[in-house]
Amino acid sequence: MIKRTLVAATAALFAVGVLVSPAMASQCPKDMKKIDAALKGAKLSKDDMAKVKDLRKKGEELHKAGKHKESVETLAQAMKMMKI
Repeated sequence: MIKRTLVAATAALFAVGVLVSPAMASQCPKDMKKIDAALKGAKLSKDDMAKVKDLRKKGEELHKAGKHKESVETLAQAMKMMKI
């Protein structure tokens, strides 16, 4: 009985992970596009502009490495700085 419960719980966690990962994977490019569009007319200090661009670049690198949760979090920091 305990083994069945453990197997079911493991399967459920795996299924959630499989479903969440693709959803996050598709979010990254959307966030990058939002940042790119906002950068064109952004009125940020030189330092803030450099930080946003660095966060944008890091977010893309994390996305390409399959680290979608980290990518979404990093891109969210950039969007927060730009108020988007």
